[in-house]
Amino acid sequence: MTTTTLPDGAAAANTDIKIRIRGLSKVFHTKTGPFVALDDINLDIPAGCFFMIVGPSGCGKTTLLRILAGLEEHSSGSLDIASPAANRPGNSMVFQGDSLFPWMTVWENAAYGLNMRGVPKGEVKNVVGHYLARTGLSRFHDYYPHQLSGGMRQRVSIARAFANDPDILLMDEPFSALDEQNKVLLQEELLRIWEETRKTVMFITHSVDEAVTLGDRIMIMTAHPGRSKVMVDVPFERPRRVLELRARPEYGELVYNIWGHLREEVQRARAQDEGRAS
Repeated sequence: MTTTTLPDGAAAANTDIKIRIRGLSKVFHTKTGPFVALDDINLDIPAGCFFMIVGPSGCGKTTLLRILAGLEEHSSGSLDIASPAANRPGNSMVFQGDSLFPWMTVWENAAYGLNMRGVPKGEVKNVVGHYLARTGLSRFHDYYPHQLSGGMRQRVSIARAFANDPDILLMDEPFSALDEQNKVLLQEELLRIWEETRKTVMFITHSVDEAVTLGDRIMIMTAHPGRSKVMVDVPFERPRRVLELRARPEYGELVYNIWGHLREEVQRARAQDEGRAS
């Protein structure tokens, strides 16, 4: 098992690879024996790529994200991540659930990463002000999380992640708990902010629509143990507008084709669950 931080400029000279994974596996040791969550994952993710992962429940998507975030260790294989620029954090993570500090205001939550890194107050003011404005939260800067809707809290999480200026942004189903209207609005806000920064993003979703709307490339994972089944390049130009894109016939064709690959794995995962329950 190896984890390497590549030096600046050595991210892999060809195509400027930000994340390189070779033969990565993750085994959890449980009371009933070893449980293989991920098996032989191989990936090259270029810098600036909006990389999407879809797969059935329990296929190891979140485990892979946690390994990239440094929250879990892989069991075998190699993980190479290009080192960030000086004074920039390697990654920030946006979770599925509410991850804001309840005792902090919107402004304090958004500024948290910058303050922890000792960024000068004037720069913090400019950066946080910019991202609160981009997410439509400026007038709520002194509100606390319990005073906000679920969608607004996720906007704070996005503002905090981008304000911290990470090299890689890791997003674990950040919009899954939202209603469809708020989900579309937040997808458009995320796309607008990403267009400004072109950060490398790894985004987990159960929604094929969301994967095609946001992504440059999509990895479809198998049912447990999680492996890469199919890689799909998304051909649609940027910038994108969510509803206009979804009205295009070629969008529907791509969603249909991806769902064809995914449906087999969802059915396999369901059969596995039924087998364990019996």
